[in-house]
Amino acid sequence: MSGTSEGSTPAADLDRSAITESDERRPPGARPPAGASAHTYRSVFAAAPLAMAVVDRDGLVVSANDALGTLLGTDTAALTGRVAADLVDLTADARAWHAYREVLRGRQAKLRCTRRLKQPDGRTVWVQVTVAPLAESGEGVLLSVADITARRELQARLRHLQMHDPVTRLPNRTLFFERLTAALEADAHEQGGTGRVGLCYLDLDGFKAVNDTLGHRVGDRLLAAVAERLTRVADEAGRGRAGTPLVARLGGDEFAVLVEDSTGTDQLAELAAAALTALRAPFDLAGRRLSLTASIGVVERHTAGTTATGLMQAADTTLYWAKADGKGRWTLFDPERNAHLMTRQALSSALRPAIERGEFALDYQPLVGMEDGRLRGVEALARWHHPQFGTLAPNRFIGLAEEDGSIVPLGRWALVTACRQARRWQLDHPGEPPIFVSVNVAVRQVWDSDLVADVADALARTDLAPHLLQLELTESAVMGSAGRPLEALQALSDMGVRIAIDDFGTGYSNLAYLSRLPVSVLKLDGSFVRGFQYDEPGDRPNPADEVVVEAMIQLAHRLGLTVTAECVETSAQATRLRHIGCDTGQGWLYSRPVSPDRISELLATQSYAVGNP
Repeated sequence: MSGTSEGSTPAADLDRSAITESDERRPPGARPPAGASAHTYRSVFAAAPLAMAVVDRDGLVVSANDALGTLLGTDTAALTGRVAADLVDLTADARAWHAYREVLRGRQAKLRCTRRLKQPDGRTVWVQVTVAPLAESGEGVLLSVADITARRELQARLRHLQMHDPVTRLPNRTLFFERLTAALEADAHEQGGTGRVGLCYLDLDGFKAVNDTLGHRVGDRLLAAVAERLTRVADEAGRGRAGTPLVARLGGDEFAVLVEDSTGTDQLAELAAAALTALRAPFDLAGRRLSLTASIGVVERHTAGTTATGLMQAADTTLYWAKADGKGRWTLFDPERNAHLMTRQALSSALRPAIERGEFALDYQPLVGMEDGRLRGVEALARWHHPQFGTLAPNRFIGLAEEDGSIVPLGRWALVTACRQARRWQLDHPGEPPIFVSVNVAVRQVWDSDLVADVADALARTDLAPHLLQLELTESAVMGSAGRPLEALQALSDMGVRIAIDDFGTGYSNLAYLSRLPVSVLKLDGSFVRGFQYDEPGDRPNPADEVVVEAMIQLAHRLGLTVTAECVETSAQATRLRHIGCDTGQGWLYSRPVSPDRISELLATQSYAVGNP
C-alpha cells in the first residue's frame, strides 16, 4: 500500500469529539468499561465497520480489525507488528508526521488528516485518518481510517462544475485566476521554470450582432466552436514544451490563453497569430455559415513583481489597442504607449481641480509689425504647472480639456487673465500705443457656453477696450459655420472684438467664404513659412510656396483682412514675407512665449534679439 498526502490538520485544529466511540469499544490493551467483559469489548472492536488499529507507543500495530484489512486490501493478521505510519502514509507529509509523533508521545491530543492511498489492485481511495490516545490506559493510541472516496469524488465533481463554463466546458474566470495566481507565486519558477508568464486576452469582433440577429442558442454554439478551435491551437502550441497553455472563457465573448513558463514574446506572438488564423475560417452552425474575427491583447513579462490584477489590466489595455487599431489583429503590450495613456488619464482627471487650484498660467508670444518691427500684440498661451509632470504646453492638455468640457472654465479663466494683463500693460506704458491680446477659443466654448456673455464679462471686469482683444479660432471650426457659432462670431465682431482664423491654409482655405464671415485677421500656418527657409548661402525659397503665400496675402488684403505669418524663425523669412506684403509676424525670430514681465521689457525697449528673447 502506497499513498500521497493532500493535507494535514494540526492537533490544535482537530475536533476533540471525533472518536467518542473509543470510550464504548475499547480494543485489547485498554481498560474496559465497568461491567463490560474483555471478550465483549474485543468482539465489538473486531466487528466495527470503522477501520481501526491499536498502535503502541513505538508506532507498531498491536491489533487491527477486519475493516482495516479490507480497506487496505491485505490480510488483517498480517497487519500486526507493522509500522502504522507506513500503512496510511503519514511520513509523506512533514506536518502530519510531526503531529503523529507528538500524539504517540502524549504531547498532543489528536491528529486528523486526509490521505490518498493506492491499493494493491491499483485502485485509489481517499481516507481520513484519525489518531487519538487510548483513554485512561496510557498504553498506546487508536488509529481509525474512514473511506471518504465517494465524498471526495462528489466534491471534485462539484468543484469541476464550479470552475468550468457550462457553454464551452472551458475553465471559467475563477479557475483561470486561480491558475494565474499560482503561476505568479514567488517560488513558482524555482522548480526549473523560466520565471515568466504570458497571456493572450481575446475578444470576438461583432459577436453581439450574432446574438441579436440569430439568437442566444446560435451564439452559444458559436462560443463552443470557438472554444474548440482555441483548445486545438493551445494543444498544438504545447507540443514539445513543458506544458500546454490554459484556455479559459472569462465571460461573454472574452477568452484568455495563459502560458505558464513562457519563453518570450515570440512564443506569445506565434500563439496569437495561430489563434487568429484558426478563427478566420468560417463556422458552419445550424445550416448557417458564420464568419468572424477576433482582437487579441498580448502581454508577456517576468513573474517577479507581477500581480494578477496588473497583468490583466495590461492585457485589457492592449486588447483595447488592438480594437482601436482596426480589429482582427493582435497587439503586443507597449510600456511607452501605456505610460502615455496613463499620463493622459491622470491629466484628464486632474484638469478641473487644477483650474480651481490655480495651477495654470499664461505666457505671451509677441506679434510684430513686419514693416517697422514694433510690438503690435501678443498671443496668450496657457501653461499648466503640474505638481507631478512639471510645466505642460497646451498640446498636452487642450485636447483633453475639449473632450471632457473643462475647456469652458479654462477658457473663461484665460479670457479674464489675458484681458487683465493687457489692461495692466496699457496702464504701465501710457506713452506706447496699446497692444492687443489674442486668445485662442475652442469650438466647444461656442457650443457649451455663452461665449458672447463670457467675453463681455471679461472686458467689463478688466476695463479693456474691445478692439484690444482678438479671438483666434481654427479654420476648420470657422468654415461652414452656421446657426449659433455664426451668430456668436457676428455678435463679437459687432462688439468690436477682432476675429482671427488660426492655422489658415491647412483646411478649407475658402477665401470667398471668408467674405461672408466677420473675420478680420488670417494667421498663415507655419508650414507655408517654413518653405521660405534658407538652409545654405545662395538658397532660394520654394517658388510654389512663395506664389501661394503671396496670392493668399493679396486676396486677404482685397477682402479687408490683415495677415499674420506664424513660425517666423529667420531674418531671411521675415524679409521675404515683408516684401510680399505680410502685415505681422510671430515666431522665435522675435521671441518665444515669455512671461508678462518680459513683455513689459519689450514694450519699454521695442527691441528684439533674434532667437534670444
